[in-house]
Amino acid sequence: MRILYGVSGEGSGHSSRAQVVLRHLVRQGHTVRVATYDRGVRNLSGEFDVLEIEGLHISTSDNRVDVVRTFSENLSRLSDGVRKLRELRQLFDDFEPEVCITDFEPMTAYVARHRELPLVSIDNQHRMRYMSYPCPAELERDAKVTETIIRLMVPSPDAALVTTFYQGPTKNSRTFLCPPLIRQEVQRLGDAAAAPDPEAPILVYFTQGFETFLELLGEFPRERFLVYGADAEQTAAENITYFEPSRDGFLRHLSEARGVIATAGFTLLTESLFLRKPYLALPMRGQFEQELNAHLLAEAGYGARYSGDGSEEIAAFLYRIPEYRERLEAYDPGSNEVLFEQLDRLLAEDAAELRRLKAGR
Repeated sequence: MRILYGVSGEGSGHSSRAQVVLRHLVRQGHTVRVATYDRGVRNLSGEFDVLEIEGLHISTSDNRVDVVRTFSENLSRLSDGVRKLRELRQLFDDFEPEVCITDFEPMTAYVARHRELPLVSIDNQHRMRYMSYPCPAELERDAKVTETIIRLMVPSPDAALVTTFYQGPTKNSRTFLCPPLIRQEVQRLGDAAAAPDPEAPILVYFTQGFETFLELLGEFPRERFLVYGADAEQTAAENITYFEPSRDGFLRHLSEARGVIATAGFTLLTESLFLRKPYLALPMRGQFEQELNAHLLAEAGYGARYSGDGSEEIAAFLYRIPEYRERLEAYDPGSNEVLFEQLDRLLAEDAAELRRLKAGR
């Protein structure tokens, strides 16, 4: 089949997941084209036929979403977005896709819906739209706002394959819950993993820096922190080592680390769980999904949610790492094959099942 795959380029998680699915689709004999932007282009264009489009970018400052800057920067790209939309429509005309898949990328989804093509969503965001989950009372308003945003970002898909490490009841028969997709490189690390050295360092990762938190790490001189994603000039503490972006270096340090401290993005969090790494989650303020990830992580006992109280919370996490590690021994990461089998079933016989779901909506 000819499949057009729209991938959000915000962060690396979407393109990492899409790469896993795209490779499976190619192995199954499908012809695929990709529409994405930013990190999606950088991560996928070397392996797949990619059209660069325009997409939503989120600006942050000190681990908080900067609403004004996010709005103004996206507004400044509006003219490019119109031109890229014309190019995307031309791709639809030339490629004539039979099915469209979206990983939280709205332009592809809306064009597919306008042309009445079968649409599948593959992402973790639709947990918050189609799955029931325990939500703290103080986050209920944010949950409703987030569900509305998801509805606006992606028109109702004919089938939703939802990756999640917490599985609750689904709200319709078109939603299928699947374990988080794990990259092959991370799977290999898991196969070779040994019990971590009690003196091993802590891996720290921030996508756009978190200056105030990094200063706190200097208060733990007996710990070693390996930091990615931050400016080395932020603090010169002797127990902190900064690293330039490097996929191989990062994965090696992830494999060797005793624990992870990072924002609560879905991909790194679930890859850390797969490798049995206790996790201190620092949810980005203004992003409900990260708040939810951190809450579910703490509820499961695999790590903790940092609430902003300072070094005492860091000390508590470090002290409880053996306890978290013990809980993680019982964590079942599932298999990528669960999602692959669901997707193959939807696409079998010229997407007969997917078209049936579409007709029955």
